[in-house]
Amino acid sequence: MNQFSLGLDFGTESARAVLVEVVTGEIVSTKVHLYPHGVIDKHLPGKEEPLPPDWALQNPDDWLTSLQEIVYATIKESRIDPKRVVGIGVDFTSSTLVPTLSNGIALCNLEVHQDQPHAWPKLWKHHAAQPQSDRVNELAIQREETWIARYGGKISSEWLIPKALEILEESPEIYSMMNRLVEGADWIVWQLTGQLAHNACCAGYKATWHKQEGFPSPAFLAALNPELINLYTEKLAGSIVPPGVKVGRLTKGWAKRLGLKTGTPVAAGIIDAHAAVVGGGVNAPGTMFMIMGTSSCHMLLAEAEILVEGISGVVEDGIVPGFFAYEAGQVSVGDIFSWFIENNTPFTYQEEATSQGISLHDLFSGKAGKLNPGQSGLLALDWWNGCRTPLVDADLNGLVIGYSLHTSPEELYRALIESTAFGTRLIVELFREKGIAISKIRAGGGLTKNDLLLQIYADVLGMSIELTASEQVSGQGAAILGAFAGGAYKSVVEAIESMAAKPSRAIEPDERNFGIYSSLYDEYSRLVHLFGRESQSVMRRLREIRAESSILFSRKD
Repeated sequence: MNQFSLGLDFGTESARAVLVEVVTGEIVSTKVHLYPHGVIDKHLPGKEEPLPPDWALQNPDDWLTSLQEIVYATIKESRIDPKRVVGIGVDFTSSTLVPTLSNGIALCNLEVHQDQPHAWPKLWKHHAAQPQSDRVNELAIQREETWIARYGGKISSEWLIPKALEILEESPEIYSMMNRLVEGADWIVWQLTGQLAHNACCAGYKATWHKQEGFPSPAFLAALNPELINLYTEKLAGSIVPPGVKVGRLTKGWAKRLGLKTGTPVAAGIIDAHAAVVGGGVNAPGTMFMIMGTSSCHMLLAEAEILVEGISGVVEDGIVPGFFAYEAGQVSVGDIFSWFIENNTPFTYQEEATSQGISLHDLFSGKAGKLNPGQSGLLALDWWNGCRTPLVDADLNGLVIGYSLHTSPEELYRALIESTAFGTRLIVELFREKGIAISKIRAGGGLTKNDLLLQIYADVLGMSIELTASEQVSGQGAAILGAFAGGAYKSVVEAIESMAAKPSRAIEPDERNFGIYSSLYDEYSRLVHLFGRESQSVMRRLREIRAESSILFSRKD
């Protein structure tokens, strides 16, 4: 009889269940449920006092409510015997951190703490800990901490240390009260099984853990704040295991709520974007997997740990046990195109799109697709929300040069797409310069529906781009890890080989276009140096003047 595994995919706004057949990898059923409270960034539920700027929280009860809804509905719709579900896998946005008691109860669920913002889970995009992040980076560089190089020389305000330090300094009573600070993925597994284990993916990429060296030293934490010294030894106490390793089995209570069998194995979690690498079929070195959406994440496996400029992390066992997993990224991609549509669309183009019954993106893609590489004379930098890899600088800005009175909107639209492709080529070449082979590109995510963008990427890279057939690639990856945890396969590599989504098609590069784009890429690289690497660049001076202006004209006198 057929067996199945269940992938639980917890995103920013909703949770999704993906039921997958263990032998073929066929997705049998999928259900999604929106979080009732969504992203909590205005005020706490039932409260009127506004949250400070850059806060982003969530309600853990939303996760559990969604979990029950999606799993029960998936099992009901598929009409399978729950006993045939061999395992459960979990992926989650990260770093999403839950302050808890030692028994797993979230502090925000205690009445005494419900009006304390720091008692609530901080979503990955909670950016209010930027001052703490700046201090972490400054101190790490000052002390010549070796671990900071594994993250491109700078960690994000989204990560664990800055958020923990923020709790300590702004709400010391909450920091003292919390026995554990747990990633969302690990908290869900803890609820389902009664067992707490930290997954190596979140620990490595977001909590600065290293398999051989462990966490940053107590001395470093004490230098940040003496009261932070117990962060890793107490607040993160527990084993660290690779994604897919069985943490425990489904409790009787949760089995009843979900309509599953008591004792069903549950796997250690994984970051949602990284689960897409598994679901997308990458189980060996040589293939870079790109998740392309509002931003882009570039991930690959290797057999050695090598430091690459601006990477977002290299973690042993971080995605697939037995390999070092690398992550790089572009902080803005799809949102650049959205910015263009919202701010640069002439009224006549809007009328044209309406008359044709198509979106503005489709209209501009059609017009831009009729242009040849280099035809517009435009060249852009893709830093409209900063640069993640390789410069790790959130303050950098976008740039377009080559405008004339003849420049058309579609030429600018195409130049912006090309800039993001050049940014990806820079990432690929940085890895290759360090001896990390990339022979294949595979992609998933919302932007892979844009054929013009895909062709430009293939032409800029000079490589074919394989597209994943699954639209639920992260949930499918979680299901694969669940199948391994349930004993359906002897290794994650073997499970991926059988269950991962196969490529639906490949976009081949045009050699003539590649030649033109290589010349443009050389100029793009010069812009990276002039505006990003030069400490006294015009872009940096403009940012200083903007800050001076803001201070000057904010004075009441």
